[in-house]
Amino acid sequence: MIDPALATVLMGLATTASTSAVNAAARAIKASGAIIKLESGEFAKILLRTTDPLIVISPSGYKKRKTKYLLSWKGFVFYCETKEQMVLPRGAEIILADKIWIPS
Repeated sequence: MIDPALATVLMGLATTASTSAVNAAARAIKASGAIIKLESGEFAKILLRTTDPLIVISPSGYKKRKTKYLLSWKGFVFYCETKEQMVLPRGAEIILADKIWIPS
């Protein structure tokens, strides 16, 4: 049997670790800035305005039926999800990610 005092200490440590993880996630979300979800047509318009864009792409959904796109431009992060592949501009630098997670 566990000593009640030890159990109390262990519960306090678990709570502290859990709280720290939640706080770290909140700080990460704040650090990422605004993430703006767009329809694919609006996303394509922004792509046309950029020079040498860096685009993160990730298949998503059940059996990877959709593709997610991320693009940073003028201090904002733009995001869209499409069923069809987007035509990307020449000179775009592409990063293929296993997963893109957008905080809700």
